This record gives sequence, structure tokens and C-alpha cells, in this order.
Amino acid sequence: MRKIVFACGLALVFGVSPADSALQAPQDRPPASTAEEAPRQPPASPAPTQAPAAGAVTVGPTLEPIRRGEVFRFGRDYTLEAGEEAQDVVIIGGSVMVAGRTRDLVVLLGSARLASTAVVDGDLVVIGGNAMVEPGAVASRDLVVVGGTLDGPADFAVGGEQIIVGSAFIGEWFRTGLPWLTRGLIWGRLIVPDLPWVWVLAALVLLVYLAINLAFQTPVNAAAHVLSEKPLTAFLVGLLVLLATGPVTLVLMITVAGIVVIPFLWCALFLAGLLGKVSAVRWIGANLVREESPGGLQSARSLVIGFALMCLAYMVPVLGLVVWVSLGVLGMGAATLAFVAGLRRENPAPPAPEAPHLPPPPHPPNFAGTAPAGIEPPGSAGGVVSGAMAGATDLTLLPRATFLTRLGALVLDLVLVLLVSAFLNLDIDDSPGRLFLLLLVYHVVFWAWQGTTVGGIICQLRVVRTDGGLVRFVDALVRGLSGIFSFAVLGLGFLWILRDPERQAWHDRIAGTYVVRVPKDWRLA
Repeated sequence: MRKIVFACGLALVFGVSPADSALQAPQDRPPASTAEEAPRQPPASPAPTQAPAAGAVTVGPTLEPIRRGEVFRFGRDYTLEAGEEAQDVVIIGGSVMVAGRTRDLVVLLGSARLASTAVVDGDLVVIGGNAMVEPGAVASRDLVVVGGTLDGPADFAVGGEQIIVGSAFIGEWFRTGLPWLTRGLIWGRLIVPDLPWVWVLAALVLLVYLAINLAFQTPVNAAAHVLSEKPLTAFLVGLLVLLATGPVTLVLMITVAGIVVIPFLWCALFLAGLLGKVSAVRWIGANLVREESPGGLQSARSLVIGFALMCLAYMVPVLGLVVWVSLGVLGMGAATLAFVAGLRRENPAPPAPEAPHLPPPPHPPNFAGTAPAGIEPPGSAGGVVSGAMAGATDLTLLPRATFLTRLGALVLDLVLVLLVSAFLNLDIDDSPGRLFLLLLVYHVVFWAWQGTTVGGIICQLRVVRTDGGLVRFVDALVRGLSGIFSFAVLGLGFLWILRDPERQAWHDRIAGTYVVRVPKDWRLA
């Protein structure tokens, strides 16, 4: 049986039939006689012919059955004649007619017919086809038919279980898709040119793309404009969004209440990916034939040209799969950037407050950082200038961090905690609440220690109090605990960043903090 499984793998990968290989025993050679030949004798004189006695029965020579080994066929039909015995029969992409005896009979994407003299000592399995049984056929063990029907006499019974799953339509669908799987997807291409149904499906996809381009011209134009201006940024953002989908889904599942958000999140990602894919295909066509106006027939022309080039690339092995993945990532990034740009236009950020103009002190402080007696410059306590307070006051004047930047930092922190947990063998898979507790402790400690996390350092983010002071342990603890509330209400507390004028989440408002973007050379606290 291992030989059959190995041959199935070879056939699926290379698309050839190993039927002529040494997998099975010779079928057309009669078994060699084991009896030794009698020595030649001189011809004897013919005996007188006598008529057989009345009532005598003439007995002929006994015929031994033709025994075969394991039989495998890929893409070909097979017949096991009456008087033949086979060890196992496996047929993929073909039909089989059994009139002899076999142990196991397995048919994948084909039909099996058992004649009246057929005997199956083992299991009979038909996947993606029909099983037809004539009266007198015997199946000693289990009978399984998936994606097909069983046509047999009313008194037909098997020795084991009888399982029928699906209908004949499913089997026909399986058989239709097998050539695309073996000669298309396995080779890394999405279009097999000689399959008619593939071109029908491609024509339907083109009609859907044209309808989306016509019905949603504004978002498609915006995403195509993003690709023309910042293609590399769109690719990186799309890759970040796709990589963040898994961790964000995991966090929502951990919060239990966030499970309700997961279907809406995946639907939003699907729609964004579809719109982005249309804009990416249209962008490719527009690079060949320039559009005079971003709409109407010219946009449809660009879309058709880009779709034709995409189909040509899909027919090339390996390249087709690479192009499909690349267009998906580009489209997701373009749709995300266009969505964020639209939110900024609807909710513009308030202008940054101007720094107060203070007159210079009459006497500069000495080298020890203290002012002369009787003079206390602003921001000082007892004549000592607070450098930390000045740095914190400067932080409040910096631009607020965007939602995508904060999401990227959160994903990096989540990946870091997962890696550390796996290294320390903390078994967070058995206890998701342990992962949630580790994330809470990690953020609270880093906020109180450095005002940011490792992900925040990479994304150049800092957390600062709204009064200009540095984040204390109490502030970090309140911010972390209120972050649980932001997650518990279906994640709305985090999505609030998209509409808040100061880009504060709910836990920022509760703890009285801002998240700002600092320059690259900004030192840690």
C-alpha cells in the first residue's frame, strides 16, 4: 500500500501515470507452470478409440485464477476481469470495472462498477464519483461514497458500515477541478490555458472588477493615486496589515467580548482587499496607456489592459503565484492608506499650540543649574531648573501618533511577548489569560520606566501626560487597566483614535495621556 501512496504523490506532482512502471505485477503474463516437463517418450501406437461409458462425466483441467499485485492507475480506466485477483486497486481520475476479486478498492474522482462476479474482501471507497453494483456482487467490509451516489439492488448489503456523503454534483465539481490542481496550482500558476471553465471564471471576475470600478470610482481613484505616488509604502503597509491580522484576531478572541468584532474585521479586510486589487490592476494598465481623466471609459480601458497583463502572468508557472500575492499586498496597502487619508480629511488634526514666548531671565543660571538668589526662572523649583519637566513640556508640542503607527507598535510588542513566552516555556496556548496578563505587565512596566515600549521605540512613540509631566507608575497602571475596558467594548476604545481630535484612545483620556511621535534621535527617559 505504501507503493500506491508514493505513486499517487508522484502522479499529482508530475501529472504522469506510473501505470507502466514496476509498481504492479505484470498483468498479461500467465503464471509460470511449476510442474516439471515430463521426459519425451517415443510416440506410442494409437489406442483403439472407445466410446465413453454411459453416465460418465468428463472432467477438464482446473484453471487457477490470475493473481495480480497492487494496481494503480492515474487518469486511465481499468478492468479487473473475471477469474483475476488483485491485492489492492487504486484508481485516480478514471473509472474501474471489477468482475474479479480484490482486497481494497479505492477510486478517486471516478466511478466504480461491480459486476455480478465481483468480490471485494476489504473496503470499497469512491470519492468524487458513483458506485454501481450489480446483483450478486459482494463487499465484505466498509462502503464509503463521498460526492456521488450508490446504485445497487435493494438486497445489497455490506459486511461493515455503509456511508454516503454528498451528491453527484460535488463529485463532478471535484473531477472538473482536478486538472487545474495538478497542472496549475501545484506548478504555481492560476490559469491553465486549455481549461475552458478557467476562462469563463476569468471573464466573470473581469465583469465584477468593472462593476466595482464603476460603482466605487472615488475610493478606487484614491487607491490608484496612492499606488502612483507611493507604491513601496503601499506594499509595506499592506504587508503590515496582513501580518497584523492574525495577532489582532488573537487579541480579540482573548478578550471574549471582542469575538463579536472578528466577523466585521474580516469583512472589512475582504472589501478593502477587493477594492485595492481593482485599483492595483487599473494602476498597471494606466502605466501603459495614460489616463486623461480619472474616470469613465478611460478608467475601464486601463482596467481591461491591466487585467489582460495579469492573466498572462497567471499562466506562467511560479510567476503567476508571485504576481497574485504581490497584487494582493499592494491593493491592501493602497486601500488602507486611502482610507486613512479620507479620515484625515474628514477629521483634520487641530493646529499645534504655539510655544509660550517667555522673556529671557535677567541672570542666566550658573553651571550648577541654579539661578542667583531671589530669582526663580519658570519651570523651576527652589531655583533648580527641572530638565525632565522641560523635556516633557516639549513632548506635548510634538505631533500625535496615528492609529496605524500605534497599531504597528502594538503588533511588535505582541510578537515580542510571544517570543519571550515561547523561550521561557510559559505554555500560553493552554491559558490565553496568561498571555493577556503578560501583555498588561509588560506595558505597565515599560510605560513607567521609559515612557514607551520596545515597539514604541521602533516606531518612535512616547507616552506623556497631558500636563507635560512624565508618566508615573500610577499613570501607567491606570492606563493599562483602562485599556482592558477599551478592548472589552468591542475594541471601540482603540478605534476612537480615528475620530478624536487629539488622537486619544479611551484609556488615554482616562489616564490623561498623549501618544506622540518623537524624532529619530530622541533620547530615552
